[in-house]
Amino acid sequence: MAMLSGLSAAFWVLPAGADVYKYVDQSGNVYFTDTPLKGNRYQLEWHREANKLVRDTAPQIVSVRPQRQSSRPLSGNQTERRATVHNVVLANARRYRLSPGLIHAVIRAESGYNPAAVSPAGAQGLMQLMPGTAARYKVSDSFDPHENVRGGAAYLRDLLNMFDQDLRLALAGYNAGEGAVLKYGRQIPPYAETQDYVRKVLDFFRAEQPSSLLTAR
Repeated sequence: MAMLSGLSAAFWVLPAGADVYKYVDQSGNVYFTDTPLKGNRYQLEWHREANKLVRDTAPQIVSVRPQRQSSRPLSGNQTERRATVHNVVLANARRYRLSPGLIHAVIRAESGYNPAAVSPAGAQGLMQLMPGTAARYKVSDSFDPHENVRGGAAYLRDLLNMFDQDLRLALAGYNAGEGAVLKYGRQIPPYAETQDYVRKVLDFFRAEQPSSLLTAR
């Protein structure tokens, strides 16, 4: 049985043709294995036959999250909505050593600054946290901008650390899951939506930080 936890999973070469299972303990530590222990602690993360990533506990197998949709009407234009969460973004950028522009770029790509956004797959809020990701980062209300941005920023920081500060891989992991990036040998997975997502966020980030992308590292 191959099993790794925490950031060491970033260096794991998955067995060829193996299913991959993930377990998150109460402290938020993440474990990957190709042979789960008995019980229901491990969730299938990668299914070899479908060749797709299983997102969190959703029963269907999907490679990436579908396009976002909102369950509630928006108020104000995007610039006005951005202004309402700017201080939250700044606070979490300082807390997790991220560029505020990077967090803004992800929010813009994920939800268009709609705190009530819900995807068909169940991702919620400004940074579109899946229920499993929200639970991992102890986000009790994904529709609360303070909690949502904190959880999303923490996840981005962990992904940057996992992938040696490679912003493109971190963004690919945010969209498709870190398991997909590991599956493809620490490369951006060959999913059209993930590749488009990385380009879109980087474009938004360049608009926020025209001088350099290095501040996110």
